[in-house]
Amino acid sequence: MVGVTEQSASDPATPAPSATAPVPAPTGVPSVTARVVAFVAILVAGAAGAFIGWSFSDLQCEGDCTGPNSISAFVGAVLAAGGVGVVTVLGLRAMNEWRTVQARGGPPNRTPNKRPDPRANRTPPRVR
Repeated sequence: MVGVTEQSASDPATPAPSATAPVPAPTGVPSVTARVVAFVAILVAGAAGAFIGWSFSDLQCEGDCTGPNSISAFVGAVLAAGGVGVVTVLGLRAMNEWRTVQARGGPPNRTPNKRPDPRANRTPPRVR
């Protein structure tokens, strides 16, 4: 390439490679086990939603109901898997936040918000 100069290994301006590799920064990715459990939970919820949707339509339909049953099964599967998907994402994010707080040494020490007791300096009511 034009304009690019190569620096040799003996060049004093080139930093020497360190003997130890840098420690990688912790990532926000949940563990593989947690992700697998979340994925299996979504699949199970989808199957259960499909079964519920199929049964719901099958109980109300008479005769050849393959089309409505299939549509109900699909809608049930999508709704159930979507709902469980949202819950698993929130759970994985909460788990990641918990690990981050624990890695920093726990939650900060906070003193409770002490407000003065309004009854402490109140004068007793006058009795007539």
